[in-house]
Amino acid sequence: MLNVVLAENRTLDFHIHEESDEMFYVIEGKMQIELDDSIIDLDTGNFIIIPKGTRHRPVCKTLVKCLLIEKCGTLCKDNTGGTYKE
Repeated sequence: MLNVVLAENRTLDFHIHEESDEMFYVIEGKMQIELDDSIIDLDTGNFIIIPKGTRHRPVCKTLVKCLLIEKCGTLCKDNTGGTYKE
């Protein structure tokens, strides 16, 4: 599933995708991916794969436009507790 996401001043809960990897491509702007032990800064043109089973959360402090790539019906386990919906 491909989603173009516009986000600003948004931090999702930490969550885990147990069935599939999740990928982000930053089209415009900046964002961060927080892991349990690190923070990854992403700028325009950066691409990241979050391996399945990795606890993480996206952080968008300023306006960012990104492409979110994940398996249809992806379930989030932990704080979100269900299918992610915009």
